[in-house]
Amino acid sequence: MGRVTVRRPVVRVRGGLRNSRPDTMAVEEPLEIRIDGSPLSVTMRTPGDDFDLVAGLLHAEGVIEAAADIVSMRVCADTGESGEPTYNVVDVALAPGIEAPEAARAFVTTSACGVCGTGSIDALRKRVRFDVAADALRLGPEVLSGLPETLREAQRVFDRTGGLHAAGLFEPDGSLLVLREDVGRHNAVDKVVGWALRDDALPLTGRVLMVSGRASFELVQKAVLAGIPALAAVSAPSSLAVDLAAESGLTLIGFLRGDSMNVYTGAERLAG
Repeated sequence: MGRVTVRRPVVRVRGGLRNSRPDTMAVEEPLEIRIDGSPLSVTMRTPGDDFDLVAGLLHAEGVIEAAADIVSMRVCADTGESGEPTYNVVDVALAPGIEAPEAARAFVTTSACGVCGTGSIDALRKRVRFDVAADALRLGPEVLSGLPETLREAQRVFDRTGGLHAAGLFEPDGSLLVLREDVGRHNAVDKVVGWALRDDALPLTGRVLMVSGRASFELVQKAVLAGIPALAAVSAPSSLAVDLAAESGLTLIGFLRGDSMNVYTGAERLAG
């Protein structure tokens, strides 16, 4: 797994007995994002798919809209405390006419952070470019019920650490297009959206986004911005997430576990 996992000593206690052993855990490291050499943001993430993460985060922040807005991305071999390169800096060259955020809009994020550095919820809503409500997607409940297991089976790093969130993009028939893992739920979604953006595949019409945790406002916003008509989560949505999903015409499903689910908005997309 390389830099995605590390081994650390742990004392395990079971039934009053204890023993020392190494444990595999997910890596969390800072990633600095630069625009044409100038620092823009530092986010905590699990290394891997960093270009997807940067593209997705810049898309969520409204800096870019399509693959053509990026001329190039390169990893800078920065030096850590040990003197060894950490590869924790990505420098982005934007296309002519694409402006980098002003210093006042530069954002610092954590692995738990959603859409950061934005002035207001209203500003986020005004940036929606795709008509999610008009998407003709239809989903069978039996397809939806299989998504959590498919997502879980594809989580290779989670199998070793138990410490990563996942986001998966699915076709209407339940086949998995892409999966990304990260210590941050929002990072995992940014990596999925960034993957699609770099492949010039936005909007993600007729697709379903499945996440391993709860459905927050930020995750709904990222889905709507990417043109995804349906978001499913294994846990609960927030009230603001439901409000935004209803306003945007997104189908929002929570507590998706086996054949049980709560459909909070967009139930008309469910077949039968």
